[in-house]
This record gives sequence, C-alpha cells and structure tokens, in this order.
Amino acid sequence: MLTLYDYLPSQNGWKIRQLLQHLQRPYRTRIVSIFEGEGRRDDYRRINPTGAVPAIELEDGRALAESNAILDYLAQGSPYLPGDAFAQAKVRQWLSFEQQYVEPVIGSLRYWTLTGKLPQRHPALIDAKRGAALRALKILESEFALRPFAAGEEYTIADIALYAYASRAEDAGIELAPYPQFRAWVDRVQSQPGHLAQRYPYEIDPHSSKEL
Repeated sequence: MLTLYDYLPSQNGWKIRQLLQHLQRPYRTRIVSIFEGEGRRDDYRRINPTGAVPAIELEDGRALAESNAILDYLAQGSPYLPGDAFAQAKVRQWLSFEQQYVEPVIGSLRYWTLTGKLPQRHPALIDAKRGAALRALKILESEFALRPFAAGEEYTIADIALYAYASRAEDAGIELAPYPQFRAWVDRVQSQPGHLAQRYPYEIDPHSSKEL
C-alpha cells in the first residue's frame, strides 16, 4: 500500500490527500513532526532529501517528493491528467505557475499569519510577498474569465494545486472580493465530486509556533 508522509495543516499535503480521495486509492499515513525536527532525521531524508512534506513511498520502496511531482505521477492514466501531450503540458504549465507564483507567496504569508510569525518578518519582505500574491491573483482572475478551469474545460491536478493555497488567501489577510472570476472558480472546484473540504488548523500541533 502507498504511504503518504504528511503534516496535516499543510496545504501541500492537502493536494495529495485530495487527489487520492478523487482516485479512491487506499493509502496509509505517516505524520512527520516537522517542527520537532523529524524532517531533518536521516531516515526521513532518504524519503525526501529536503526534509519537507509531503512525500510518498510506493509499495516497492521507491519514494517521490514535491507535491506537484506527486500529483503528476499519481494522476497518470486518470481523468485528472489529460492524455494529449499538449494538454498535459498546459497542466504542467499551471503546476509550475503554482510553485513559482502562488505557494511561495500566499503560502508563506498564510503560514506566518496562522502561526504567529508574521511580526517577526521584515516589513519589506511582507510587502514584497503581498505584492506578488496580488499579481498572481490578478493573473488567475484574467485566466478564469476565459475558461472554467486552469488548463481548459476540465478539472485537473492543475486546479487541485492552485486551489490549495490560492483559495486560502484570506487566511493571509488578502481580500478575495475584488476577484469574482477567481471566486467562481473556487466554487467550481469545491463542487467537484469527492472534494475534500476538511482542513486542519496549525493549533493541532503545539510545536507549530517554532521556526522550521
């Protein structure tokens, strides 16, 4: 059985849980106590060299890290990754966009805000992240005015990846009211069969106020 190395408050971890839910694929979970240093242990570094979550370990012992790479692998042969080469490339375009322009800015601001670390960050860094987040949302607003989902007419892993952090922008103090097309897309994602609505607050981990 597939093993998912996870940290429940992580939206990167949510991405994998969501796809596995859609696929109805059984798996077992191993929680990685990242704020207690478990990710830095040698045994976990053999699973994921960066020590981050999520990662998966296959039945044959092979391991794969990085949330969007895991999505790409698990979605092969499913409705969540098109078979056509160009359509696949469009999905991967948006997976790349998410990792460059969404997760590092909205994800970071959200994490700092929810774990009480925001006051410890330099104001210039916060302003830069916030500006980049607003630019990303503006791009998504324009794109979702053209089509219902990130890569075309159908819901794919690109939507799962983008939704994970972009939809939680208000957790980072970023108002979503100015983005009606984006909010309509959020509603479309949430209406998908098998949508995983459950979220886990950082408060479930008493160590989350520590720095990684």
